[in-house]
Amino acid sequence: MIDTPIKHRNSLLFRIKRRLRINRFQLLLGLSLGLMALFMMLPIVFMINHAFKPITELYLYPPRFLVSEPTLFNFQQMFLKSQTMLIPFTRYLFNSVLTTAITVTAVIFVSSLAAYAFSKHRFKGSGIFYSLTIVSLMFAPETVMIPRYLVVSNLGIMNTYFVHILPLVAAPVGVFLMKQFIDQIPRDLIEAAKIDGAKEFMIFLRIVMPICMPAVATVGILAFQGSWAQSETSVLFTQEDAMKTLPFYVMTLTNGLANNVVGQGVAAAAGLLMFLPNIIIFLLFQRKILTTMAHSGIK
Repeated sequence: MIDTPIKHRNSLLFRIKRRLRINRFQLLLGLSLGLMALFMMLPIVFMINHAFKPITELYLYPPRFLVSEPTLFNFQQMFLKSQTMLIPFTRYLFNSVLTTAITVTAVIFVSSLAAYAFSKHRFKGSGIFYSLTIVSLMFAPETVMIPRYLVVSNLGIMNTYFVHILPLVAAPVGVFLMKQFIDQIPRDLIEAAKIDGAKEFMIFLRIVMPICMPAVATVGILAFQGSWAQSETSVLFTQEDAMKTLPFYVMTLTNGLANNVVGQGVAAAAGLLMFLPNIIIFLLFQRKILTTMAHSGIK
């Protein structure tokens, strides 16, 4: 009876020490991850500062990481340069926004339908077709450049908006991510909807898609990044400048600027303009991306 309070006190002290030890570990882990995050943010901070540097700071030695006298001169020169060209800057921007919006919508729709068919339906050759889809992830873009050009040329869609959209609609990564997420949906839920009289497309639209919104957001972000930064279609499939996109215009700014002092600042401003939409969209939907990766088996 006398030893009971002593044992209780010792066990309480042990638990307190153990909790303090765990809290110290969590504190060190948090500090380590925080320092790593700050280190990984350095290129982004440098890119933003570099775009606002005046000419006098662009070529300082040793170079400065942060801008001391920020200016909008580089952005002004970027728009002024576009005014001297036959095609204005707004035309390139309009082409990029239009084709990117249509591409993202088409990729989400096609990838979701294909993933739903592979996940919840059994048909002849379904395993082979899905295996081919996964195998296509192994091919580098350069290996399919010539076959893609031949297909686009035979379809007769050169110098149209379709050349910026159709080559990107087939997205094996989108099909893979959507299928892994749709696999988590119970078949009983779909069978119950069929018993209630729901059609196949309504099941897909009203039940599957709302549940898979994290995967939809992830596929949309990947499609946006692939389309927004795509300059291959403008170089290979379009000869008319009016049908080219913003990445092609940015690429022309960086060509032949080795001895152009003002051009380096213009290139930095254009690079920031291309980068900002990607980082903004990623920050808005980063939680949905983590949810998708947790359900897709990617660790």
